[in-house]
Amino acid sequence: MPALNYKHLRYFWMVARCGAIARAGEQLHLTPQAISGQLREFEESLGVELLRRAGRGLELTEAGRRILSYAEEIFALGDELLEVARDQTARKSLRFTVGVADSVAKSVAHRLVEPALLLPEALRLVCREGRLTALLADLAVHRLDLVIADRPMPANLNVRGYSHLLGESDLTVFGAPALVATLPGIFPDLLNGAPFLMPGDDVAIRSRLEQWLDARRLYPRVVGEFDDSALLKAFGQEGAGLFVAPTAIAGYVAAQYRVIAVGRIDSISEQLFAITTERRLSHPAIVAISEAARDHVFAPSGGEASPAVPRRNPGNPAGTRTRARSRSTTGTA
Repeated sequence: MPALNYKHLRYFWMVARCGAIARAGEQLHLTPQAISGQLREFEESLGVELLRRAGRGLELTEAGRRILSYAEEIFALGDELLEVARDQTARKSLRFTVGVADSVAKSVAHRLVEPALLLPEALRLVCREGRLTALLADLAVHRLDLVIADRPMPANLNVRGYSHLLGESDLTVFGAPALVATLPGIFPDLLNGAPFLMPGDDVAIRSRLEQWLDARRLYPRVVGEFDDSALLKAFGQEGAGLFVAPTAIAGYVAAQYRVIAVGRIDSISEQLFAITTERRLSHPAIVAISEAARDHVFAPSGGEASPAVPRRNPGNPAGTRTRARSRSTTGTA
């Protein structure tokens, strides 16, 4: 097998970062023709297509995305090597790589992971985002130290891992003020016929939310489905439809997206799990995340819930009803 050409790898890495060969050429001080030729040689040596045309630009293939993640790690380590070489007194930082499933609210993920940066040990945090199955595949080969997900380890995957429950929170329904003002009735009846942004099929609460609506004979008009929670909230902010988010971050959602709470669904809980390859948590950063979940993010007496609109849900103001447990479950196949 031929050795890896690191010069070709850097050219590919730069093109992927810039999104275009011409812009990469400006960074590398090379002509587009030279870079194109080097990329073709690189693809031929690997036996896979890395980039393909998309309109006027380029997009990564699935193989390209996988190889890009390796390239980022390789060049990050190279930068660290140079730092150490320049400063012989520099401490080697502990690399901590976290995968966050698309369906996990980014504000929750940030609050969970941030305490790891406050550890006395020098830490180099690397965050990856993607579909749960792809993240678990990387966890299995130790390319990730931790996966944060809204469901435990699926039993049908040929991956050995352990699911540690970080906590759970019920749901609050939000909407842009202008949209909410047009909806007749009180919660939950106002959901009937209202435009609604539904979590995608990859989101664990999707089926439970649909069951809750069916049981109450509520039929909102689903105008969009989103696997990515941040994108869903962005559409909600613009008034495209009502949406749900964990009550534990209701205050943050209301302030960040300029929306208001219209009611609370306290019979559905969204859970978050830390999935690791270790049965007992020992990595200091993962322990810090678990403690942050228990003591702050999902603390029974904590929470940031914003009040629901009184006239639309007078008997059930939005508040935080969260629970945290330290048990762990195992998923193997």
